[in-house]
Amino acid sequence: MRVLHTIDEMRAACREVRRAGKRLGLVPTMGALHAGHLSLVRAARALCDVVAVSIFVNPLQFGPKEDFSRYPRDLEHDRELLNHERVDLVFAPNADEMYGRDRSTDVTVEMLSERLCGRSRPGHFRGVTTVVAKLFHIVEPDTAFFGQKDAAQAAIIRQMVRDLNFDIQIVVAPTVREPDGLALSSRNAYLTPQQRTQAPVLYRALMRVQTLADRGERRAAELIRAGEEVVREEPEVKLEYLEVVNPDTLQPVADVSGGALVAVAAVVGATRLIDNVLLTGSGQAQGPALTN
Repeated sequence: MRVLHTIDEMRAACREVRRAGKRLGLVPTMGALHAGHLSLVRAARALCDVVAVSIFVNPLQFGPKEDFSRYPRDLEHDRELLNHERVDLVFAPNADEMYGRDRSTDVTVEMLSERLCGRSRPGHFRGVTTVVAKLFHIVEPDTAFFGQKDAAQAAIIRQMVRDLNFDIQIVVAPTVREPDGLALSSRNAYLTPQQRTQAPVLYRALMRVQTLADRGERRAAELIRAGEEVVREEPEVKLEYLEVVNPDTLQPVADVSGGALVAVAAVVGATRLIDNVLLTGSGQAQGPALTN
């Protein structure tokens, strides 16, 4: 496994891969790796000849009052995990390397970036699309892998790929969960033991929504009401939103007969968590990985 810290080094390594006619997969991460990230690495290994993982805590996607300074970082442990997964290339630049000191260009996907998490985190998705666009230009992967937990991010990246004509396949892999349903997240490390017992209420709310949809409920308003009722069972969990939206446009839908994304965000203690479930037109949760 090669660990590279500069753009020039990473570009040269990726060019070697392409010259050899091999298929290159990219898994973008912010480090603090867990089993969810590793599931993306394994998906990349299954579909690609060479797997690259980026580790970069991107300052552009954190607001002024968010957790950039305390976001978990453990490059040595991340390297051990990736080496065990037989990753070929690790790109671990610092902020100066990625952005320089006179950056003046951003990549913004209008409208989609203002929905769901974009409403409470202005500029967040602009930071995501800017860094992902840069990674796509540096690595030039054939396929890039993202997790379904970040469903809004995945929809925005798919739109960016279409709009900017990136010749890259986007694969969105299913969310990986703890036994009690809590979606894996690097931010779970912030939870106290008590908060950790409260956090799975997000998953329980989604499962309540899914159960009602399975039984034939198609009215989004009723599904939202039922999910919010479950979240209220944990008074210390502060609901930010529970919405039923089109999975591509992130616009609210009134009826789930054509399929929908049910997305939830809440603050547990001082930790903001998100989760979601995809409903098909039949109401069943959607499990397989998605491709653009």
